[in-house]
Amino acid sequence: MKYFYRLLCILGFLLPYGAFMPWLLENRLNLPQLLAEAFAGEISAFAWLDVVVSAVVLIGFIFAEGQRLGMKRLWLPILAVFTVGVSLGLPLFLFLRELHVEKPSKPGAHSGKNVAHI
Repeated sequence: MKYFYRLLCILGFLLPYGAFMPWLLENRLNLPQLLAEAFAGEISAFAWLDVVVSAVVLIGFIFAEGQRLGMKRLWLPILAVFTVGVSLGLPLFLFLRELHVEKPSKPGAHSGKNVAHI
């Protein structure tokens, strides 16, 4: 799965920025214009609000799951959410989670798996 998540990280960066860069080059970082165009119609407002709610849910999931597993560098996928979006933040978190879960545990450390003791 980690290769799949890595591919989705690449696509999650390239596809949104491929669409955003021409606008950015033409308009610079004009936040009032960006917000006006983002909420220009009901369907665009629907899409943006869906993304905002998804981003909030994802950040909560990153904190909860990351702390539960004792993951490090949780700031990376959160930064990805704020700089690119959910399209990069989610696959990046899942990729980091796969790496963390695959990592061999230290001797004597609990692996997180339920093991019956006799």
